[in-house]
Amino acid sequence: MSRKSPWRNVSRLMWAAVAALLLVAAPAEAVQPIKIGFGMSLTGPLAANGKMSLVAMQIWQDDINAKGGLLGRPVKLVYYDDQSEPAQVPAIYSKLLDVDKVDLIVSGYASTQIAAAMPIAIERKKLFVSLFGTGVNDTFKYKKYFAMIPNGPAPRPAFTRGFFKVAEQQKPKPRTIALAYADAEFGRNVCEGAHENAQAAGFKIIYERSYPPRTVDFSPIVRAIQAANPDLLVICSYPLDTVGMVNAMHEVGFKPKMWGGAMVGLQATAFKTKLGPLLNGIVNYETWLPVKSMQFPGSMELLKKYQERAKAAGTDPLGYYMPVWAYADLQVLGEAIAATKSLNDDVLAAYMHKATFKTVVGNVKFGPLGEWAQERTLAAQFRNIKDHSIDEFRNLNTEVIIYPPQFKTGNVIYPYAKAFAH
Repeated sequence: MSRKSPWRNVSRLMWAAVAALLLVAAPAEAVQPIKIGFGMSLTGPLAANGKMSLVAMQIWQDDINAKGGLLGRPVKLVYYDDQSEPAQVPAIYSKLLDVDKVDLIVSGYASTQIAAAMPIAIERKKLFVSLFGTGVNDTFKYKKYFAMIPNGPAPRPAFTRGFFKVAEQQKPKPRTIALAYADAEFGRNVCEGAHENAQAAGFKIIYERSYPPRTVDFSPIVRAIQAANPDLLVICSYPLDTVGMVNAMHEVGFKPKMWGGAMVGLQATAFKTKLGPLLNGIVNYETWLPVKSMQFPGSMELLKKYQERAKAAGTDPLGYYMPVWAYADLQVLGEAIAATKSLNDDVLAAYMHKATFKTVVGNVKFGPLGEWAQERTLAAQFRNIKDHSIDEFRNLNTEVIIYPPQFKTGNVIYPYAKAFAH
């Protein structure tokens, strides 16, 4: 029996060593990810912008995890398709918080979806960083809301400010204007801002009407506007409305002196290539283009990564619109977590109100209501588009920034009839 004893002791020692190693390894294996939850429009009419936003957010997740994550923990995005339906949004955020137990929430794309999520964020006292919401917090005045969109402290007029600044400089100065808008969160908010801009510029508003969000035939609307014969036309629309309006303008043959304004969709490659030469002459808002003056640190590296993933993801092949903003949205949140070493919503919100963030869209500082402290929305004019190929839009000479002065890449061609033929 005594001869077997040493082996038993060795066996006990070996098992003790294995147990010790398991105990040492356990904490590393038990590290739970920081979960960031959101809804995103991956199907439905907002999907073109929602899908490209998601790809950029996934790139941020990969980038931050490659650097070791945040607070020594990996980051995990938890998301659901809201189907472009605001009615789906409240249930998604309730599930994220109650079932998935996410640590933080951010918004999906678009004002309608953000407005639908706001009551949940407020009720749960959660920090809420939004992606392209226009004036959403004007009503709520929620102190833990922050907007990733370059509209500045007066977001409603910002979308069309460039249009009006350019129009009022033309000689002879145009006198009358028509406003048409989708009867939805974005359309109402932005048209209200366009109304303010028109009055400030001294233009007489001779037509101002909304249309139902699910309108299909826009020819009667355009004919009614044509009958009023305004010098200028501003349209505040969502993507499918935008395509309908552009087609109707050409079907009817209406040529005001300048038109465009706040048409969502003309920033996405799918809609640009669909409309092709019909875009020539339109002056519309933009937020970022890969021109030299807007190549902020990291922006072109992100664009390269995005374009490498776009085909497999079935999304916008160029990615000139939403990717930089969706990435910056999470950059701001990540920087705040790293700086405060906290996931507490109140701590993060307090920091975000004070800090200046360095992002792929430049330096970002937030104002009291969570909007950007300074406005930086662009106005651009389409021109020289000859066909429907994607190469037409890789060439930045077909979309020229005409406002503001510090980012200009050319001057407006006016009136519209001249620009369309150019």
